[in-house]
Amino acid sequence: MTPPTAAGTPPARIRVLIADDHALVREGLRYVLDADPGIEVVAEAANGRLAVELAQEHQPDVVVLDITMPEETGLRAAARLREAMPSVRILLLSMHDQSEYVREGMRIGTHGYLLKDSAGEELRAAIHTVFAGGTFFSPAVVKRLAASEAAPVSVPVPLRQLEQLTPRERDVLGGVARGLTNKAIAAELGISRRTVEAHRESLMRKLEIHSVAGLTRFALEAGLVADV
Repeated sequence: MTPPTAAGTPPARIRVLIADDHALVREGLRYVLDADPGIEVVAEAANGRLAVELAQEHQPDVVVLDITMPEETGLRAAARLREAMPSVRILLLSMHDQSEYVREGMRIGTHGYLLKDSAGEELRAAIHTVFAGGTFFSPAVVKRLAASEAAPVSVPVPLRQLEQLTPRERDVLGGVARGLTNKAIAAELGISRRTVEAHRESLMRKLEIHSVAGLTRFALEAGLVADV
């Protein structure tokens, strides 16, 4: 993982592993990421099993996983990575915006979901966001989730859980679901970063959710970010 840098030294680049079963796609992803001086591609994998092995070998900061791969799917690889390397940040990449894929990724604890037709700038922004501790979902994915009223959900959102949140806690929850860092949420709401951290702790305690991915899932299912 990227170590902290001493004062006055240039920041270390974000170490990224990319996994896709198509060589041309991997080449395109590397080309997009090489355009960012703050990102370094440290390994490539053609399937989920190899992605897990290479992640353990190279210790990347962020892993970009295609969902549909041979031998082991991106979702299965993500679950194994969350267990073996809980500090690694995981971005799912797919041609599909089906809500069941997105919900399963959030259940596993991944940190973002990006469509393959996204612009290169969006992929780079997603990597920087999840590396900084946020989450990142393509706007089209968020809208699809918010609109899929008939989509099955494993955990319904009880009205009593929403009612126990203060207006400020809802604001913070919305910021978390949009992938904003504590610093960005504080600037947007005009409060201190420490206050945002306190609200996030309160949210996790009240909702009995103990991960950013879980908070994001709750906010999406509750319709708190339908306009993203």
